[in-house]
Amino acid sequence: MHVNPCNSNNLTKTLLSLCSKARSFLQTKQTHAFAILHGLLPTDISLSASLILRYAAFNSSSTCHLLFQQSLPYTRTPFLWNTFIRALSIARVNHDGFQFHIYNSMLRTGIKPDVHTFPFVLKACADGFCFQKGLEIHGSVIKIGFGSNVFLGNTLLSFYGNCGGLREARKVFEEMRERDVVSWSTVIGVFSVNGFYLEALNLFSLMNFSSDLKPNMVTFVTLLPVCGRVGDTRLVAQIHGSVVKLGLNFEVTIGNALVDAYGKCLSSDDSKRVFDEMVDKNGVSWNAIITSLAYMGLNRDALDMFRLMMEVGLTPDSITISSMIAVLVELEFFSLAMEIHGFSLRFGIEHDAFISNTLIDMYAKAGHPGSASNVFHQMNLKRNVVSWNAMVANFAQNRLESAAIELLREMQSQGEVPDSITLTNVLPACGRVGFLRNGKEIHCRTIRLGSNYDLFVSNALTDMYAKCGHLNLAQNVFNTSVKDEVSYNILILGYSQTSEWLKSVSLFSEMGLIGMKHDVVSFMGVISACANQAAFKQGKEIHGLAVRRHFHTHLFVANSLLDFYTRCGEIDTARNLFDQIKHKDVASWNTMIFGYGMLGELDPAISLFEAMKKDGIEYDSVSYIAILSACSHGGLLEKGRKYFEAMKAQKIKPTEMHYACMVDLLGRAGLLEEAEELIKSLSITPDANIWGALLGACRIFGNVELGCWAAENLFKLKPQHAGYYTVLSNMYAEAGKWDEANRVKELMKLRGAKKKPGCSWVHIDDQVHAFVAGERMERSDPTLWLA
Repeated sequence: MHVNPCNSNNLTKTLLSLCSKARSFLQTKQTHAFAILHGLLPTDISLSASLILRYAAFNSSSTCHLLFQQSLPYTRTPFLWNTFIRALSIARVNHDGFQFHIYNSMLRTGIKPDVHTFPFVLKACADGFCFQKGLEIHGSVIKIGFGSNVFLGNTLLSFYGNCGGLREARKVFEEMRERDVVSWSTVIGVFSVNGFYLEALNLFSLMNFSSDLKPNMVTFVTLLPVCGRVGDTRLVAQIHGSVVKLGLNFEVTIGNALVDAYGKCLSSDDSKRVFDEMVDKNGVSWNAIITSLAYMGLNRDALDMFRLMMEVGLTPDSITISSMIAVLVELEFFSLAMEIHGFSLRFGIEHDAFISNTLIDMYAKAGHPGSASNVFHQMNLKRNVVSWNAMVANFAQNRLESAAIELLREMQSQGEVPDSITLTNVLPACGRVGFLRNGKEIHCRTIRLGSNYDLFVSNALTDMYAKCGHLNLAQNVFNTSVKDEVSYNILILGYSQTSEWLKSVSLFSEMGLIGMKHDVVSFMGVISACANQAAFKQGKEIHGLAVRRHFHTHLFVANSLLDFYTRCGEIDTARNLFDQIKHKDVASWNTMIFGYGMLGELDPAISLFEAMKKDGIEYDSVSYIAILSACSHGGLLEKGRKYFEAMKAQKIKPTEMHYACMVDLLGRAGLLEEAEELIKSLSITPDANIWGALLGACRIFGNVELGCWAAENLFKLKPQHAGYYTVLSNMYAEAGKWDEANRVKELMKLRGAKKKPGCSWVHIDDQVHAFVAGERMERSDPTLWLA
């Protein structure tokens, strides 16, 4: 069916209008069919182009291509080619360089690109990160003579910025003969998106002082996040003033950006004020204020704002829901967070990737790894690397270390590449349970992925090796990596529990020499190192430094100092420190009770234990180990029994250490049969501490038969521990059973158990030296020995 030219023009206008207003794929197809029916296609290029763009909006690239091929013989201008290249970008078709193939075909058919062609091709380059192709297009732009076109210049800025070519973007900007406000806004955006915030601010200043152009809404919306990133409240306020002066303060987009920027600068009053003064608010406005309040730690205010949003009748979107779940997790309102999950189910948005990832994190932190797994498995194809990371963290946080490692393997088998967050989540799991082999495999993977130079990954690797007891490997990672305070703290803590404790002190000193600031963990680690070796001189010096740096009042550091002084036998100094701690916790009391108990000062130990409850501190498992140990050392049988029963009444489950104290207590009182019955009645497998306590008591009271039973179990648990063989051999010898005594000595030799000689320690030149009788100390100044 054909229509006359006059009617054809009117019909074309009508169909173009219908096409632009089409809100569905079906409506677009109906318009397309109507155009074919009236003979307008494929000859009407403008209508064909309009339909191509509409089909692209519905991701129907095949229909776009068909229309393009049908209309191509009826045009000799670049208009249809430009439209098709643009449509492919809209439909996100960038595989195999198809857009570049169309562009090259256009050139081969003799169609010259115009000023509109290059922006669409450069957009394709930016979307596909095709930097080299973009450089070629830039060369063509200059060759054809479009280099001075401001619109093309702005597009080149966007391309280089998207591909991270900041040097090239800067050069394009500087060589632009003409710049408009879009040029300035674009170049500011390019540097801000790539993290060069100060450069972006400098460009804004340059725009104000070296051009007659006024910033527009886009300029301010681009710049305000930069101010938020650098935390400059004063600059946000200045921009706010400029916004008001230009009459843009009633724009919703700018209001949203101001709310967010003040929030990032931790200025809650200004953020709330801008929000309250906004005449029009949309969903983004509410999301901005909720996320700003949450960012500032004002989680209850964020919750109140969410309730207000619901009251005014706005429906939360995926950003609101995910933000609120994160807020409720921080407040530990897990039941409310689960209600929000139900809310998202009612609105059918629970499968949104942002919401699902936040839900996984919420259920993990609530201690419900199964629920987190359910959310993860329901995501199916919508999973991204964040989803996998959340699940790995879920298993790691909930002590499901093997599951976390297995999930990493599954993640890779499904084609997802682990990032630095994945690795920093799974490596602590390997360290906690001593999975050295898995940790080494992950280390190899980080090298292949190039993630081993990432600070967080290298710290996680160092920590993993340290926790697995391989400090030499931890030191190797440390030596070849970028370092921060955390890197040093990991090794300071690692070495503090070993005979190489001096390395903790050395690393602590090195931190100060290279300008790194010690923190609470640094002091805790180095004080612990000194405590474990009773290095009194070094410990006192570090105490002095802690006082000068005002760290001595921090509870964790104060508790470490208590432990140090009690281990060094300086109980009075420890007591003075204890009395100065304003807000003591259970660890403070436990340390002092242990200290008095070790020194045999029973009355102060018991007095502190009783005073602890009066001070409002609840006893924990360690408190009872401390008091039972003190009772054991002092032979206070009845008190020990009373405390043991009180612990069970408090619903604290006895551990191996509690039972070891009770066996020691009964054994020292000569109640060996009762100690034997206690061991036989245990629901747990006795460890070396329990059997060792029984063996020691049998040695005191000469009970060879019971001592032999204890020793046999100890030989199974610790076959290389020479002390147990020696005790049993001596017991046989004292009982006149020389054959048995010799048999135990032979067994000791057969198993390669060697008795470590007793040694003495001496401090020389800030170092602790250990030596045995008859041993000479090399490289020592003999004058040091002169009194």
